[in-house]
Amino acid sequence: MEETYKDRTSLMKGAKDIAKEVKRQAVKKVNKAVDKAQDGYTQRSYNRFQDEEDDDDYYVQGGNYGVEANDDEGSSEATEGHDEDDEIYEGEYQGIPNMGQGKDGMVALGQPMRDEYKDRHELETERKADEEELAQQYELIIQECGHGRFQWALFFVLGMALMADGVEVFVVGFVLPSAETDMCIPNSGSGWLGSIVYLGMMVGAFFWGGLADKVGRRQSLLICMSVNGFFAFLSSFVQGYGFFLFCRLFSGFGIGGAVPTVFSYFSEVLAREKRGEHLSWLCMFWMIGGIYASAMAWAIIPHYGWSFSMGSAYQFHSWRVFVIVCALPCVSSVVALTFMPESPRFLLEIGKHDEAWMILKQIHDTNMRARGQPEKVFTVNRIKTPKQIDELIEIESDTGTWYRRCFVRIRTELYGIWLTFMRCFNYPVKDNTIKLTAVWFTLSFGYYGLSVWFPDVIKHLQSDEYASRVKHFRNEEVSHFVFNFTLENQIHSNGEYINDRFIMMKFKSVTFEDSLFKNCVFEDITSLNTYFRNCTFVNTTFYNTDLEQYKFVDSELINCTFFHIRTGCQISFDDDYSAYWIYFVNFLGTLAVLPGNIVSALLMDRIGRLTMLGGSMVLSGISCFFLWFGTSESMMIGMLCLYNGLTISAWNSLDVITVELYPTDRRATGFGFLNALCKAAAVLGNLIFGSLVGITKAIPILLASTVLVCGGLVGLRLPDTRTQVLM
Repeated sequence: MEETYKDRTSLMKGAKDIAKEVKRQAVKKVNKAVDKAQDGYTQRSYNRFQDEEDDDDYYVQGGNYGVEANDDEGSSEATEGHDEDDEIYEGEYQGIPNMGQGKDGMVALGQPMRDEYKDRHELETERKADEEELAQQYELIIQECGHGRFQWALFFVLGMALMADGVEVFVVGFVLPSAETDMCIPNSGSGWLGSIVYLGMMVGAFFWGGLADKVGRRQSLLICMSVNGFFAFLSSFVQGYGFFLFCRLFSGFGIGGAVPTVFSYFSEVLAREKRGEHLSWLCMFWMIGGIYASAMAWAIIPHYGWSFSMGSAYQFHSWRVFVIVCALPCVSSVVALTFMPESPRFLLEIGKHDEAWMILKQIHDTNMRARGQPEKVFTVNRIKTPKQIDELIEIESDTGTWYRRCFVRIRTELYGIWLTFMRCFNYPVKDNTIKLTAVWFTLSFGYYGLSVWFPDVIKHLQSDEYASRVKHFRNEEVSHFVFNFTLENQIHSNGEYINDRFIMMKFKSVTFEDSLFKNCVFEDITSLNTYFRNCTFVNTTFYNTDLEQYKFVDSELINCTFFHIRTGCQISFDDDYSAYWIYFVNFLGTLAVLPGNIVSALLMDRIGRLTMLGGSMVLSGISCFFLWFGTSESMMIGMLCLYNGLTISAWNSLDVITVELYPTDRRATGFGFLNALCKAAAVLGNLIFGSLVGITKAIPILLASTVLVCGGLVGLRLPDTRTQVLM
């Protein structure tokens, strides 16, 4: 395959050399013909030619920005008044110039070489020069359009998409405890729910970010948010744990494209002096998403009565209602995005000048009307567009069927995304990509490692306290007694229960060990974390209970009868207040981000992105370190709020720097790659910290503190982008 490619390249190069030689020989013949024809020209026509040449130069300099000076510098009397674009003389197809237009032939000799005769390096050099010119001109155009109603409308639309991303992150931690119980998930499988969502977000960030540089910011964002909304709704109705993981995987895959696309989109309609501040204000929607998720979880999930059942197979509990409510920001953003235009900066990058001009005029007119100046005219007539370089794509011969065409199209798009990604490691952005990789990884590892699994830390502390209050009962002998009350947090050992009735009872965290049940009746029983270990049941009847076989550990059942056994795990304890505490803690931790958001937005353009990034990460590392000395839940919650408030400034400044360091043709791709790396670091921190949460808190906290400080020092080495135009 490689040799075939080399042969094809050699043939193409040879064909170009032959074409150049043929053209050079034709030019010599043209020069001789032109010399003969020029002798017949009068002085009057020569003077007219000089006048027209001056007029053309003025026309090019005055208004046609970005248009090559390809107009003819003179014409003979025979061709005066004719439209050269409409008329073709007889010998044109043979490459013979019209003798009546000898001066045209002479002017053509001085024109630049056509693109098909240039190698790729020359084309890329010209495109780079065009992009630099466009960057300066686009900044002036955005300043002329002003900052007003259009930017604020787009601000709230994109904010809803960013809010949906924040909700998706917090949904995992809030749903996990209830989903574990409802779906009977063992402790060994509970970590998969958090990891699978981040895995989907990681792949989605890279894919949708790359697609945004190929098909457009608006189009990519619409598709990815639609995918997220559909699978988020579907996940609230599925019953099996495997199918639930599948839906949350694709839900995460969809929402993964929100962050890179949103920031790329919004930055391209902001002027330089507004960019840092307003991108920081946009980050507040991620915090609002976290507050929304915490408040909804606090209000919905503990209300176990908000549920219904269709037999024993279909259970719809309150946490599923919470999942539906959390999908509403995503749906709102999809609806609002349909009324927004594409990024004009992206359209100019791919050569769609007229569409970009119309959108820029729309931005200008919308803002001017809001200011009470509808008479103000958009003065831009022509915008520089970079030279478009066609990609040579090999299409297979058997693409006649629709599925083959789809396959080729998908493969081509994926290959284009990969090529754009590899360009993020080319000069001059290679060093910036490496440094940004280190900063994104360390910040994500430290932040998500402590924050995502923090509800489980609180849950573990409460479990330890709960276990310390357990009651032990030994050698009980109870006969002919009716149990009709709740048993909670108890251990019964070596007991004998003869002719007893257990009716309409709730068992919560109750264990029976080495006990005998003879001629007993269990009726209308609901249990949670209840087990019978090494027990013996003789002539016992079970009616309408949820005591399944796995709750009888090493137990012997002799002549026992089961009627109407409720399968599946049950959530039915209205007096479980631990959920309220977990959601309230997360609500406080998310609300603590608000001061950091305000400070970062106000100071982003004053003290600079780098100072805020490095200082915030170092201070976050120090505050994270002091979590080690927390001796109570209240002290750890207070330190967590301080940690979140300091970290958000680093996130905001890092988002702004990332947008400004990449050029338009790879901005979303580079951002998507770094965001994917962020999710990978979150999964790694999730697994490491989650495995140590019940063993020791020193190692994960010290690890997070160390990586945050190191990442902050690396961030200080990034170039300052405060005064740069958006390349």
